[in-house]
Amino acid sequence: MRLLIVCLCVLLLNSCNYLGFLEKEEDTSKIVATVNTDKLFENDLKDILPRNISKEDSLILVKSFIQDWAVKKLFLKEAANNNTLESLENISKLVQDYKESLLINNYKEELIKQRLDTIVSEEEIELYYTANKENFKLNEVLVKSKYLFFNHIMNDEKQIIDLFKSDDIEDAEELERQQLSFKMYQLNDSTWTELDKVLLKLPFSKENLLKKSKFIQKQDSLGLYLVAIKDILNRNDIAPLSYIKPTIKEMILHKRKIELIREIEKLIVKDATKNNNFKIY
Repeated sequence: MRLLIVCLCVLLLNSCNYLGFLEKEEDTSKIVATVNTDKLFENDLKDILPRNISKEDSLILVKSFIQDWAVKKLFLKEAANNNTLESLENISKLVQDYKESLLINNYKEELIKQRLDTIVSEEEIELYYTANKENFKLNEVLVKSKYLFFNHIMNDEKQIIDLFKSDDIEDAEELERQQLSFKMYQLNDSTWTELDKVLLKLPFSKENLLKKSKFIQKQDSLGLYLVAIKDILNRNDIAPLSYIKPTIKEMILHKRKIELIREIEKLIVKDATKNNNFKIY
């Protein structure tokens, strides 16, 4: 009996100490704001302040955070008091539906990561392109072009122009070797590029560049611009395979994802039916 009383005393003492510890833990973080029964503690503000911020800016940031916290809590209280039971039930259903959708989608994504074949061959891309060409009409103008810009300090201006205008491979290689001397350049004219992106870098009008030309030059106070347009594709032309290839790859992978999910759904239903976990009455 005496032993039982001692044990109870020890348990009671430990309980009191634990409750006191919890109170001390809460006391270590000062309350900075309250809304009804909700409390905002000093510790809650730790992560909102970036490093190396001035005292004035930190004060503004803290005040803004407290204000936003209070508004959110007050709105929640008002919303809870003024919504009908039917509205609250609808909200609960929406929350439940959203939670279920998140769980299912996360699970599907994991299955896709584990099982999806992400290797798409060149042959598969070409076959898809050939079968769906009419769906790949351009919404923008494309050009194959090369250009460069250099300032007036360079002494061999004529030599650079001659190299740029030349179709000789050796001249092209020599121009590549001098590329560090240029302020801006793009010397590969075998790649399709959106005309608008080229225009952002060069002081030429769209009309000038749309004239397929071996060579265009323009000089201003900063230096000399050289441009050569090799080929042009206009809006509504069929997009070239080299330009549309990344898009086709994504489309093929998306199709595979859908087919994989459908196959998984069929297997889940089949297994559930086999194990009597799914029945239709």
